[in-house]
Amino acid sequence: MERCTSPWPAPRGNGWDPPPAAGGRQAPSSRTRTNEEKQPVVTARAAATFEPDGRSASAARGFVRDALLGWGLSEVVDDAIVLVSELVTNAVVHAGTAAEVSCLREEDSVQIGVTDRHPERGLPAFAGPVAGDAVSEHFADAEGEGGRGLLMCSALSSRWGVEYAAGQKTVWFRLPLQRALPGTRYALPQAPGEVLPSTDGPVLVAVVQVDDQGLVRSWNADAAELFRRPAEAVLGLRWAELVVWPQGPGERTELAQALRLARWEGAFGVRRADQRTIEVYGSQVRLLDATGAPSTLCLLVRERDRAVLRSPDHVAPAGTTSAAVEPLDLQLDAMPADDLSGLLQQTVERARDLLDGDAAYLLLITDDESEFEVRAATGLPAGRVKDVRIPVDSGQNRYDSARLPAVHEDLSVRPGAAPLLGGSDLRSLITVPLKVEGRLIGSLGVAANQAGQYDNDQALRLQFAADRIALTVENARLAERERLRRGTLSFLVEASDLLAGTLELPQTLALMAQMAVPTLAAWCAVYTIAEHAEAAELAFVLHEDEDRIDPLRTLLERIEPPVGSAAGGTTAWDGPERARTGAEPAGLIGQTVALPLFARNRVIGLLVLGTKAGVGFRQEILELAEDLSRRAALALDNSRLYSERTATSQALQRSLLPPELPKIPGVEVEVYYQAAGEGNEVGGDFYDLFAIREGTYGFAIGDVCGTGPQAASVTGLARNSLRLLAREGLDAPQVLTRLNRAILDEGDRGRFLTLLYGELTPRGDGSTELRLVCAGHPLPLRLGTDGQVTPAADSQPLLGVLEHLELTAEQVVLAPGEVLLCVTDGVTERREGMRMLGEDGLAEVLRGCTGLTAGAVAARVQRAVERFAPEPPSDDMAIIALRVPHQRRG
Repeated sequence: MERCTSPWPAPRGNGWDPPPAAGGRQAPSSRTRTNEEKQPVVTARAAATFEPDGRSASAARGFVRDALLGWGLSEVVDDAIVLVSELVTNAVVHAGTAAEVSCLREEDSVQIGVTDRHPERGLPAFAGPVAGDAVSEHFADAEGEGGRGLLMCSALSSRWGVEYAAGQKTVWFRLPLQRALPGTRYALPQAPGEVLPSTDGPVLVAVVQVDDQGLVRSWNADAAELFRRPAEAVLGLRWAELVVWPQGPGERTELAQALRLARWEGAFGVRRADQRTIEVYGSQVRLLDATGAPSTLCLLVRERDRAVLRSPDHVAPAGTTSAAVEPLDLQLDAMPADDLSGLLQQTVERARDLLDGDAAYLLLITDDESEFEVRAATGLPAGRVKDVRIPVDSGQNRYDSARLPAVHEDLSVRPGAAPLLGGSDLRSLITVPLKVEGRLIGSLGVAANQAGQYDNDQALRLQFAADRIALTVENARLAERERLRRGTLSFLVEASDLLAGTLELPQTLALMAQMAVPTLAAWCAVYTIAEHAEAAELAFVLHEDEDRIDPLRTLLERIEPPVGSAAGGTTAWDGPERARTGAEPAGLIGQTVALPLFARNRVIGLLVLGTKAGVGFRQEILELAEDLSRRAALALDNSRLYSERTATSQALQRSLLPPELPKIPGVEVEVYYQAAGEGNEVGGDFYDLFAIREGTYGFAIGDVCGTGPQAASVTGLARNSLRLLAREGLDAPQVLTRLNRAILDEGDRGRFLTLLYGELTPRGDGSTELRLVCAGHPLPLRLGTDGQVTPAADSQPLLGVLEHLELTAEQVVLAPGEVLLCVTDGVTERREGMRMLGEDGLAEVLRGCTGLTAGAVAARVQRAVERFAPEPPSDDMAIIALRVPHQRRG
């Protein structure tokens, strides 16, 4: 690469004069495409030629940056290097030729041109007017070769043009210079002063030689003393492991690139053996040894001794410190690198103290890189910085950019220059960017109450300190982001588990709100939309402050609900804010958003989240809320479907249970029934008690094979058939014979059935006559007044198996004080391991019920069954206790 910097006269002709052709002759112009007319006054020129290889674009960017910074034009550096990078890439990649880059310094602008040697591959021919339509016509070929570079020129520059000459083509653009605004200026590096700095003691000049692989091959005695590392400890190490390379404003030359330049000088840091960093000024020269192998010779001195090596015409790169001022150090030995909040808070406090400021703040860029958020502050009211977001490019002027260090001497001249400090007593401010590998990650500001307190030197010192800590901040930020990502995944997993753990609609609604408050929002409201309804209905309200739940619900009930759609996604809702009156507590409503609950191709509800007054939602919170809403929508729909089906099932099951039992004169009746299985009200066991005719009542207790809905269907058939047949005047054997035929007619759907059926007739002498048929059912037990327990009937064939049954009725008379106990096999077959309650165990329980009422007998049997084993019963269970009470004497 060839580089020169010298005065250059104004260009000749209409617009841009191409650089001289080979041999020093000015090539005649063949044709010109330009929209430039005014003849500028050129005050300086810099030019360099770059060979067509992969490093040309990077080297061209560094050349343009150094030239513009040397002229004090840092405000146009970013746009210039973007355009030059694109144009040089087009030249060396697409045209395949060397590229010459020329920079012109003018009074109010800078003009840069890129010339290649292959014009026929450059620009398509234009049709139409030269100046006015060139841009619009070339837009049509924006996807073609070279199109993007010209589009970028038209977008970023004030004027641009293309010129052709014999064997070459030049694309040039002009960037206007913006004057510093009142009270604001960029922190630019200062040129060497006339007075040389003094030094204490001998000046140590470290000599380090680095080979082409970046390994240290030579280390002199001054280097060992300066960096407190003996030669044997560093030889063979990578130079990059010892160097702390600065990240200044704009795009900086990387260490690997600097080692491959013919010459380079500037300030950076070197780690000593105690891991402290010492600031040095270095001059690097590229060498070739006798075999032709390249290496880099580095001469290093302390930064305060930079005048020893510094070239008279060299301007220090931005981000270095003044020779007369010691650099700042924002890093503390005990700084917690994994605690981002603590790291940032210590940084702002140390920056404020080192620069004798009254306040300091640190902003970090959001994930979408469009806004800054305040992450640490000192000396500012908490309400001023809490949940505040500032656009990265908030200002209308380059001097408001957060990408370059700036000094605001008096904020009262431009109150809007620092939105975060508006309305405060702070007058002067330094802001410096935090960059990692040229990428903006944050901004650090230090402010003071006194105007004009800060100058360029202090800004550059702060910039250098910010460069050193930027990587630590970025690592801590990435670690925090990873923790947040894992926390987000844990939150969603926990939410999914909790929402999947219930199918009860009220509990699902409550869980949805509890998941959102206070993790995502200050308050939450859940609206549901019925299947054929148009409007949403408020179903649940929750606020992090329990005292505000009722006022919030009252506010939401008197306004129209939000309208959500599956395609709309998260939408802002201003309904609560517009409907507010003075009755609501202060700070009740802030930003409000509505998220549709979309499940199974329709919107089934809305999840409304709100913040407190003056607080906004962060983007990552909204994204997490959208993930939660998707899971909540499915859980809500499952709960809704389950509730509907449960209600239907319960209605059908209740229809299989007998209505209110009749009261029988002279007989106490108590019934206990429990169906097996969660949510089942009817199973395979059943009972019934009904009036047949005046003075006679029928009762039945049966057990259908199996449990659940299939058994319940036979239960309904048996119970309804018994009532119908008994009231037709048939006796007990006839009733069961007809029922047996009905079960057999069900075919595969039928199941065998054990049944105890009886007809009960109270007598005038106080006794009760029973006519019983026990069809394969556990025998009824009779408890006498003397405590004796005997079977009250004999077992006969069960129903639903044989086509022809021979059944007979057995007559039993219960005297006053006697009890008839009828149970299903869920009682007698109650098990604990190998033990079973059985008929003998039931009889033993019944013996202890002498003198008890029918209700007490049924309750004691039920408790005995439950206590027989620790686990809950697994079979249906029915108990009927009939007792003839003693007649009262008048």
